[in-house]
Amino acid sequence: MKKRVAILATDGFEEIELTSPKKALEDAGIKVDVISPKKDSIKAWDNDSWSDTYKVDKQVSEANANDYHSLMLPGGVLNPDQLRQDKDSIEFIKAFFKQKKPVSAICHGIQPLIDADVLNGRKLTSYPSLQKDVENAGGNWVDQEVVVDEGFTTSRTPDDLDAFNAKMVEEVREGKHELQHA
Repeated sequence: MKKRVAILATDGFEEIELTSPKKALEDAGIKVDVISPKKDSIKAWDNDSWSDTYKVDKQVSEANANDYHSLMLPGGVLNPDQLRQDKDSIEFIKAFFKQKKPVSAICHGIQPLIDADVLNGRKLTSYPSLQKDVENAGGNWVDQEVVVDEGFTTSRTPDDLDAFNAKMVEEVREGKHELQHA
């Protein structure tokens, strides 16, 4: 069976943090769907200005974690801030952890995971300015290029994309992690 990954994003995602992991997954033969609270399309952010528009495959309110093997969250500043305020997005995220499926997040992409209350006791990294937020949510923040904690893969910035993509693809291929906790 072909693996299938959901990338959860909305307007203001950091473009390279969606396009690079998506390409790495597709190059590995994995089907990728862009899931969003928005319908039809979402707009990327590239460094310091708006960029291209990307097709949304399914609205998060209609998506089901049972249909996917893994979840990936790109960063950006606007994107995760909006996702963390969207009830359907938070429930979608929680479902992957409950099902012990691989989840990956880069940069600010971990912010909705704070609101999903899934970081307690986990080792992870993120953009450095989120260290205190992660610690306040019970996470063990470390300053490393890529961190994997029982199928949960995180990285700090776009500079870490090569290492992040490799580990993310590896974790998707491995599948569920029985020790992963919700």
